[in-house]
Amino acid sequence: MSRILITGSFGQLGTSLRNILSDQSILAAGRMIPVEEIDGCTELDITEPNQVRETIASYQPDVIVHLAAMTNVDGCEQHPEQAFDVNVRGTENLLDNFSGRFIYISTDYVFDGSKGPYGEEDEVNPISVYGRTKLYGEDLVQQSDANWVILRSNVVFSFQERTKASFMDWVVDSLKNRQSITVVDDQWNNPTWTVDLARIISRVMDHEIYGLYHYGGRDLLNRFAFAEMIAETFKLDRTLIEPIDTASLNQLAKRPLKSGLRPEKIEIDLGVEALPLQKALNEIYSLS
Repeated sequence: MSRILITGSFGQLGTSLRNILSDQSILAAGRMIPVEEIDGCTELDITEPNQVRETIASYQPDVIVHLAAMTNVDGCEQHPEQAFDVNVRGTENLLDNFSGRFIYISTDYVFDGSKGPYGEEDEVNPISVYGRTKLYGEDLVQQSDANWVILRSNVVFSFQERTKASFMDWVVDSLKNRQSITVVDDQWNNPTWTVDLARIISRVMDHEIYGLYHYGGRDLLNRFAFAEMIAETFKLDRTLIEPIDTASLNQLAKRPLKSGLRPEKIEIDLGVEALPLQKALNEIYSLS
């Protein structure tokens, strides 16, 4: 049985991945451990080289799944040094102390959003600090001695009590409280359920594949349409959702507009099919 170190274990994707890998030997690492999490967990700040070195030396993982990142896009724009420290130096610290199986989760924000959905061969051109730091991290992984897989995804969502960073949590909570919300109708992606992405990561670990891959849900749509699908599935009032364009939000960081990721390569190499969005929403609703 492989020994698996997961960084960023307590975010929405890390929580789903730990559930999927519950029968494996896992060390769940995070900068802060939630009070309800005790067994098989360790505090790990990936920006601290000594802490990283000691954790890897002590646990001796066969696989590292690197989820930890500063993902607040506007926060990265506002604090570029912190974003670089976490997303680049943090990745470098792990790679400096490890040469085994390394799975790095990246993002469609390495593209400019001018002509998505994107394949692995398309040219990168990040337009935000977040996108640039994640691309720098990718470069470090590719230059390393590790047996690496870079897995880019986009609009990763879940529906969990503890992790409120998800777009879906925000939509459902707002509509249940009869709060009107505005959602952009000019950002296009193929949203990816954390449970589905966790299953893909698990399959990556089970197969001897190497290199750069894209994965996202089957359906390409804009955020407003996604919010409407959530409302319909949860039997909430979709008239509370109003469309808005991205420019009207005056956000600090630029967003890729016509984005999304084409999953054909990983579908072929792993023998999987991208999950339809409605199927994911139905499964979430049945469990809620």
